Amino acid sequence: MRGEMLVLAVAFGYLALLFVIAAWGDRRAEQGRSLIGSPTVYALSIAVYCTAWTFYGSVGRAASAGPSFLLIYLGPTLAMLMSPFVIRKMVRIASAQRITSIADFISARYGKSSSLGALVALIALVGITPYIALQLKAITLSHAVLVNYPEAAELRLAEESFWNDKSFWVALVLAVFIILFGTRHLDASERHEGMVAAIAFESLVKLVAFLSVGVFTVFVLFNGPGDLFAQVAAAPELSGALSLDAVPGGAVGWVGTLVLAFLAFLTLPRQFQVLVVENVDERHLTRASWLFPLYLLAINLFVIPIAMAGLLLGDAGSDPDSFVLTLPLSAGLEGLPLLVFIGGLSAATGMVIVETIALSTMVSNQLVMPLLLRSPHLHLGSRGELAGWLLGIRRVAIVLILLLGYLYHALIGDSYSLVTIGLVSFAAAAQFAPAMLIGMYWRGANRNGAALGLIAGFLVWAWTLLLPGFAQSGWLGAGFLENGPWGIGWLRPYALFGLEGWDIYTHSLLWSLTANVGLLVGVSLFSRQSPLEQTQAALFTEAMHPRLMQTSLWQGQTTRGELSALLDRYLGGAATRRVFSGIAIAEDDHPAPPELIARAEQALAGALGSASARVLINSVVRGEALDLDAILSILDTTSETLEVNRRLEQKSRELARTSEELRAANERLRELDRLKDEFIAMVSHELRTPLTSIRAFAEILHDGKNLPEEKRLHFLDVVVRESQRLSRLIEEILDLARLESGRMTLDPRPLDLVELAQHSVDAVHRLQETRGVNLEVDMAVSAAPVIGDPDRLEQVIINLLDNAGKFAADESPRVLLRLERYKDHFRLSVEDNGPGIADDERERVFEKFHQIQRQDSGETRGRPRGSGLGLPISRGIVAHLGGRLWVESAPHLGGACLVMELPDAPDAPDTEAATPPAPASPAPA
Repeated sequence: MRGEMLVLAVAFGYLALLFVIAAWGDRRAEQGRSLIGSPTVYALSIAVYCTAWTFYGSVGRAASAGPSFLLIYLGPTLAMLMSPFVIRKMVRIASAQRITSIADFISARYGKSSSLGALVALIALVGITPYIALQLKAITLSHAVLVNYPEAAELRLAEESFWNDKSFWVALVLAVFIILFGTRHLDASERHEGMVAAIAFESLVKLVAFLSVGVFTVFVLFNGPGDLFAQVAAAPELSGALSLDAVPGGAVGWVGTLVLAFLAFLTLPRQFQVLVVENVDERHLTRASWLFPLYLLAINLFVIPIAMAGLLLGDAGSDPDSFVLTLPLSAGLEGLPLLVFIGGLSAATGMVIVETIALSTMVSNQLVMPLLLRSPHLHLGSRGELAGWLLGIRRVAIVLILLLGYLYHALIGDSYSLVTIGLVSFAAAAQFAPAMLIGMYWRGANRNGAALGLIAGFLVWAWTLLLPGFAQSGWLGAGFLENGPWGIGWLRPYALFGLEGWDIYTHSLLWSLTANVGLLVGVSLFSRQSPLEQTQAALFTEAMHPRLMQTSLWQGQTTRGELSALLDRYLGGAATRRVFSGIAIAEDDHPAPPELIARAEQALAGALGSASARVLINSVVRGEALDLDAILSILDTTSETLEVNRRLEQKSRELARTSEELRAANERLRELDRLKDEFIAMVSHELRTPLTSIRAFAEILHDGKNLPEEKRLHFLDVVVRESQRLSRLIEEILDLARLESGRMTLDPRPLDLVELAQHSVDAVHRLQETRGVNLEVDMAVSAAPVIGDPDRLEQVIINLLDNAGKFAADESPRVLLRLERYKDHFRLSVEDNGPGIADDERERVFEKFHQIQRQDSGETRGRPRGSGLGLPISRGIVAHLGGRLWVESAPHLGGACLVMELPDAPDAPDTEAATPPAPASPAPA
């Protein structure tokens, strides 16, 4: 089953399937039915980050360095969480300026400098070559393991001729495949929809393959994760394999690797390609910001179990990078190892495809095209001839890039593990971060600083990571690493300037970024920008202003005919017609509008890069692009407009809020007015009732000269009672007026709330008995010293007891008064067993114009007796004494509970500590 021909047939069949998917995606795009218009496809395409390094190397790193492999995925997770602030801005800039690559991005930011673009392209070419070599090594090694197992699969590249080396033929096959795959169109800024669809499909394949071998390892080779980790814990040699102590460089190495992964995720050419260039809608970032980290979690779920299983079951000295293959092979399986091989092939080819397309675009646009533009013969020839040349250049570049990767693999590949090779390229790509990220947010960064920073960072990277690889492979003397060049110890690559004890990647990142950022900032502070640099700096730093990015930046002049001829010569007739579509037809000798010049430059930039596009536009346009003052004027106008809009929105919100408040206040006033009318009507009625009685009986007494003495005394008694009732009502109204005006006078003094409560109970006990109410008292303390006015507090307690009696149940009415200590307060509560008070009515009972009706089974039984002023007056009195009064549900009797809380008197003894516990059941009064 593992015959070499079968493996090759399956591999080529899989590559053919990818080509079919890519062709289908391109055809759907031409029909206007894009496959990549989905945020899910976009998120899966970003998973090109997971290369053969992830598929094979993560297990190898987990086996040797414990949980440090997680940092390679925590960095991208952090970057995606920050995507609304960083990646979204990159996408918007690239869309507005038709950016084709990260080299084009940096070149455009610093005045569309062709020299800076060439520098970035060269660094990318050198820095990413080890990464391409990694994929070739992974494909070749996995094929060798699959075909030769259980024999050792050693690759002695240096001893074989390249004709007999499978890696060489893998590189050529991939080159042909990528040429067919990604160089169909000249415009590199147009979406490679077929490529993105195929990459998304590959992401699913490698995820399924890795999860399959993980499930097999945990649940077939072992009886679940518990069994696996129990055996790991029992193996002394593996006891510390998963601890943080296994992380190279300790805490410093942890932070350094996290920063390295974060920066590399944003700056690796293939990641820039799928994140930025291939993005069709910046809103896709919203889903990708959580879906891609979820993908990373899923594909790393079984890394540690596979690594530990490989260490437990694998042969001594076996390569941990191949555990993913050797574990199912050791169990005698045939189908699963083939699936794993296809998963690894997906991971490797996906990276090589996107990376090579990105690098070939950089080589074409940043290295070759500027040289061709200097040729005096380039402007001759037939229409669109250059388009064919450029496609040919890119195809040749693809072959050369893959052969360069093969060369690195052949010379140095065996000296490093898969992860080691990957981290070397990560550190190289991280050198683009200062020029790119600082340039996006600091307008003062200039071309000279960026160029010198890149050169310095690249040289330090080469010294600390690239050259040591040649030394370990025997191409340089071993003393270079141990003693430094010419015996200069402080120049040792792994201990530069005497910094020892760090892992080699954090060490390299520190020194390279220090040199890079230091020169970028320092030189920029002490040198000036060109006018075009200032213009581009304004466009990049203020990219989130949509109006600014949509403004035409050309104020020069040219004719439609000259512009059409230029586009025809370099892009061909079809591209020229697309640029001129939607523009009103005019004669060739008529001036081209600024918008058309801008569209022409964007079209050229998409094919040739921004620097070359500017050179070509300058060759036909008389005049210059808008200078910094014009750009800043547009920006200021935009900012002012945005500020005005912001203020108008704020005022609108304030007006809406004020209107709502006024409406609520008006409703409240209406309600108060209605309640006031009801109150006046009720008070008038209450006043009229005793007055009517007094007048009637007074007239009887006045006119009845011959009334019996008994009746005359009875009538006089009624007149006295009604007069007292009238006095009480008038006194309540006066109390309310004093409370509202703040003129109520109180006489606070130390008193015992227990004694006062008992007096109040005695005062109302006879009345409650007359009503048939069973009044109970539960004193949880023997003394309750507070500061208060005894007369007013007794008035409050009597009012609470009176209200409870009115609202107690009709059958067997009960009222309970409880007094207890709560923290540094005393609580007096009065409960009844009536129907209670609804939640929405509990605060309203304290309103001076509000009365609640007693309800029983949903039917009104009539207005409660009294004026309804007792509770508002009581709350005011308690508040003046520093306490609180509220309503809650009765915890013992089930009805309503009125609770009064007063602070204990200063320096009062702790009554709880001094008194024995109160009886559990309440005692009747």
